[in-house]
Amino acid sequence: MSHIPPLDPNVAARKGFRESEERLKRFWTTADVREGKGGWAVTLDGRTPKTPAHAQLILPTEAAARLVADEWAAQGEFIDPATMPATRLASTAIDRVSQAREPVAGEIAAFAGSDLLCYLADHPTSLAVEQAREWTPWRDWAALELGVTLEAAEGIIHRPQDPAAVAGVRELALRLDDFALTGLATAVPLLGSAVLGLAVQRGVLSGEAAFELSRLDEAFQERQWGVDEEAAERTAGRRAEAVLLDRWFKALAA
Repeated sequence: MSHIPPLDPNVAARKGFRESEERLKRFWTTADVREGKGGWAVTLDGRTPKTPAHAQLILPTEAAARLVADEWAAQGEFIDPATMPATRLASTAIDRVSQAREPVAGEIAAFAGSDLLCYLADHPTSLAVEQAREWTPWRDWAALELGVTLEAAEGIIHRPQDPAAVAGVRELALRLDDFALTGLATAVPLLGSAVLGLAVQRGVLSGEAAFELSRLDEAFQERQWGVDEEAAERTAGRRAEAVLLDRWFKALAA
């Protein structure tokens, strides 16, 4: 099982990440941030809330802390974890990723070994042409800017990548702090691509643009056969996660 719980707490529960099912009432009036030892603390009526593992909710930048504080400020009578993805990322970084950096980086690198951008459709031709046009520039970017060269192939049969490229992704992941590493470990499986995840993390591709690149095949099928309501709802939820992750990375870099 991954060390990173999905942003959606309902999905996390299905995958075995257990959290309290008790509904908690709002117990504060004002959510804010305060600079202090170790970074920027989220405050609720002047006191710093705790993570599930009882650590203080402290983030490395003011912008990231405000992203979390805004979620607390927006809560109604009861706390709704589904509306607090940035809080979830922060808690995961503090409680989980800080204790498992090597395994998390390994999970990210594993995606480079079977990166979505390396598997072009063998048919229909129009989809293959679209994938080549949209994905090749990002494989080229990874080779030029990251030193990670991944080879493309047609069809779904696994093609092993150069172990040096996979190791390179792992090293890039390990250079990140716990908060950025958490974001990357969440973005990569969402997008099916270590390359797209790193592009978003580095601010050269928006989260929404990366998400659209990750679903070229899905979008092609929708153009052919239409979209059903449930599928559209799932897509909207995943797109919202990609947008939130973009905001997360930008806040960490601010």
